[in-house]
Amino acid sequence: MAASKSLVSLSSQATSLLVLVALLALTRVSQSQTSSCSAELSSLNVCQPFMVPGAPNTNPSPECCGALQAVEHDCICNTIRIAARLPAQCNIPPLTCNVN
Repeated sequence: MAASKSLVSLSSQATSLLVLVALLALTRVSQSQTSSCSAELSSLNVCQPFMVPGAPNTNPSPECCGALQAVEHDCICNTIRIAARLPAQCNIPPLTCNVN
């Protein structure tokens, strides 16, 4: 029971992070690029079930892969750059991730 609550909490956190990253990306690009990048990033919601730690299926679906392929390179890179700067802008320690 606790594990399922933890998984739900992680899922909510992952979804919230995706929305936050998408919103921050929107504030950093021009207006004409905003609507395009926003739509592209929102299409990645189909990938959410594969991005949550502890998810039973870690292989992305064909829909997820198609959505990722449709996102422009600059849109993804700018979003990642913005997300990487968030901790410093929020005055919290930088994130470090272990690669398994």
